[in-house]
Amino acid sequence: MLRKGRTGVYARTGALLGPAFVAAIAYVDPGNVAANITAGAKYGYLLVWVLVLANAIAVMVQYQSAKLGIVTGRTLPQTLGDRLPQKSRLAYWAQAELVAGATDIAEVIGGAVALYLLFGLPLPVGGLIVGVVAIVLLTTANRRRQRQFETIIVGLLAIIVVGFLAGLVVSPPDAGGVLGGLVPRLDGSETVLLAASMLGATVMPHAIYLHSSLVIDRHGEPTTRQRTRKLLSITKVDVWIALALAGVVNIALLVLAATSLYGREGTDSIEGAHAAVRDALGPVVAGAFAVGLLASGIASTSVGSYAGGAIMAGMLRKQLPMIVRRSVTLVPAIIILAAGLDPTTALIVSQVVLSFGIPFAIIPLRRYTSNKAMMGDFVDGPWLRWASAAAVVAVVVLNAALIVLTVNGSG
Repeated sequence: MLRKGRTGVYARTGALLGPAFVAAIAYVDPGNVAANITAGAKYGYLLVWVLVLANAIAVMVQYQSAKLGIVTGRTLPQTLGDRLPQKSRLAYWAQAELVAGATDIAEVIGGAVALYLLFGLPLPVGGLIVGVVAIVLLTTANRRRQRQFETIIVGLLAIIVVGFLAGLVVSPPDAGGVLGGLVPRLDGSETVLLAASMLGATVMPHAIYLHSSLVIDRHGEPTTRQRTRKLLSITKVDVWIALALAGVVNIALLVLAATSLYGREGTDSIEGAHAAVRDALGPVVAGAFAVGLLASGIASTSVGSYAGGAIMAGMLRKQLPMIVRRSVTLVPAIIILAAGLDPTTALIVSQVVLSFGIPFAIIPLRRYTSNKAMMGDFVDGPWLRWASAAAVVAVVVLNAALIVLTVNGSG
């Protein structure tokens, strides 16, 4: 009887999981692949610590975003829109849309590269295919079909995990090297650029804005304190499991590059890395890598468009049909692909843009979840307030260092 009772509890808890897995897709998008492979191929295990730090920040801020939505019944974009004057609200919306646009570019480019690696399709054609598939997937992204959308995204996440971890099974990493990479250090301006890119790819501003919307779409408006407390407990589990998977995938990408690609010519691009993986580990592992990249591009571009819709609805109180939004944001990515620009460089630059958008999401989020009048009994405790303050400082310092080193051209 006790066993049946526990099984029922686990089943009910499992049925409430899902929003964090949708948000987690943003943390394993093609921009992550480009940034992490480049870092591992060029600098070995040097920047493992950046991913560990970034993932810890991601767990914290995604939980805070979800908590804001569960407790107040308002998304982070809505809360910002409620409190900002019109001109400030427009400016805030513009930078948030820029961040979401950079995300869309990265994801379409990554999916196009995957189709090129798998089938030899021209990059612009691959980009169009990824955009069309994303539009189809977005037709399930509404409250009425939220669970269906989550199920599809979780399935794609499973493909991503298998595709990107397959190489480590064939070529296990050096444990000493990985442990050495946990020591915080940098080596010139390029590693600062990569660190900012990795941070922007791991702590995704649009996912922070989105998570508060996902939990409301999934669980509805807050009701009793008891239900709110229960949802917060389940959300902690949801966030920890989803972000742990994303963190493992990100670290695995860097470690795979450090183990199998370090020092090889031409491995600081996705195409070069794929060719090197094929030569070193065989066509099966290389194929799994490409399939993982494709799943990453399709899933993350859908989530990015979903986030853009939540940002506009919250800050401007206006909505565009998802099909229109996805079609418009597809254009810059296709232009970049058609112009023949290096896809990996475009991916890394897009992640740096994301990094600059992080403070605009996490600073107000910290302020709101620390506000007793807004959060009541569920206000952030002292340890979470201090940890989120430290995260803000780390992000701002890293971005300031990036600006200074880039302007000075030091290396």
